[in-house]
Amino acid sequence: MNIKVGGIHYEVFEKEIVENDPNEYGVCVYADNHIEIKSGLSDERKTQTLIHELLHAIFFEAGYEDHDEKMVDRLSLVLNQVLKENDLAKYFD
Repeated sequence: MNIKVGGIHYEVFEKEIVENDPNEYGVCVYADNHIEIKSGLSDERKTQTLIHELLHAIFFEAGYEDHDEKMVDRLSLVLNQVLKENDLAKYFD
């Protein structure tokens, strides 16, 4: 899967171990524009992790190089809920 963020294509793929750390769920690698999501997670956790890593990509492409991890965590949880529970696509046709 590819997702375009700020004009940059990010490739998203699953990996058994992310960042050589079995406890990590995901990572956004800016140097070569990709997002890794840990395989074996539930679909809900994968979606939540993808949104979290996408927020990192969004902040980076917007020029913010230092990201407050707690802020990204909180925003990703709320954004995940908003995207899941609202039919926003109808507003963008």
